[in-house]
Amino acid sequence: MEEFDIAVIGGGMVGASLALALAAAGRRIVLIEGMAPDCSTHPSFDERTTALGNASRRILEALGVWGAVADQCGVIRAIHVSDAGRFAFAHLNAREQGIEAFGFVVPNRALGAALWQQLRTHDRISVRMPATVESVSTDTQAVTVRLAGHSSAVRARLAVAADGAHSAVRRDAGITATEADYDQVAIVANVAADTPHDGTAFERFTSAGPLALVPLRDGSYTLIWAHSPQAAAATLGASATDFLRQLQQHFGWRAGKFISVGGRASYALKLTRADAAVAQRTVLIGNAAQSLHPVAGQGFNLALRDVASLAELVAANGDPGAEAVLAAFAQSREEDRRGVTRFTDGLIRMFGDTRAAVRLGRGAGLLLFDLLPPAKSALARVSLGFGGRAPRLARGLPLR
Repeated sequence: MEEFDIAVIGGGMVGASLALALAAAGRRIVLIEGMAPDCSTHPSFDERTTALGNASRRILEALGVWGAVADQCGVIRAIHVSDAGRFAFAHLNAREQGIEAFGFVVPNRALGAALWQQLRTHDRISVRMPATVESVSTDTQAVTVRLAGHSSAVRARLAVAADGAHSAVRRDAGITATEADYDQVAIVANVAADTPHDGTAFERFTSAGPLALVPLRDGSYTLIWAHSPQAAAATLGASATDFLRQLQQHFGWRAGKFISVGGRASYALKLTRADAAVAQRTVLIGNAAQSLHPVAGQGFNLALRDVASLAELVAANGDPGAEAVLAAFAQSREEDRRGVTRFTDGLIRMFGDTRAAVRLGRGAGLLLFDLLPPAKSALARVSLGFGGRAPRLARGLPLR
């Protein structure tokens, strides 16, 4: 039986970030990962990109990984939101808000490589991979994690589930989850236009589903385009010429003429919410706690605030799995988690409503938003969270 302070189950971007943050709090960590995350086959480090807000950038700076990815990131200097078929739109400019950028678009492979490079140099982090969790059991003093095919087990004072929307740790902890199927499939691809971007990210709500273009370092875009499952199959199978034609038709010409598209991937879109954030000596973070629609790019940013909040509490308390520590974590994260979930889910439902009165109201709302500087300022600060106190790392402060 190997003894640790904390066992982190799941070595994707969220779990790897947490391991680094907890090690910085002076704890001995074991990170358990089912696949060898060599950033070429691991599903968390695929061809997708992630949009990071400024608070997330500060957290990654504190973890020592931002410097390794900064020169590979696209920079979001403006955001353009529109509703297809309506004249109204909203435009936000970072300079007008007194900031360099709203966010940064990092390739998942680059961020995964930077996180694991840092992990491998940290003497407080032990890694078990590839290792599959067979069972997780708890008592009042510790958590025991048994690994498939291993005669020995891992024992820790706290287990953290960072193992995704279908979390085995969540199941073993007895935490139920609710799932809402959006009946949508996200198509992800890199596309280029005949005019390099100027740092503008686009969010356009179309009859086919929400369509986002986020700027990449090389002047092209990452496309995230939601479809119905039936339409997604046809769009994925279309030739490059037909795909670009459909994209142009639904998006319009604000980004210029689309001239090329890379490999296409897809994944189903569902909202999964755990019915509790903690159980006996167990914490859920990232997709194990809530898996969101990608509209507005909030999922990983929310998860990093989970990471920073948990690390801050662990640094300030002796027993990381004590009931009072877990209760404080759940309370500190509840408002932010609920706010982000309502925000993303509300956008999908509001812009998916085809009733004429609702569409008219959306147009009026976008026009009003575009004319109200306080509303724009509030949205510019969204990377600090949707409620509650922002964690210290997100504000550029040390853990303690």
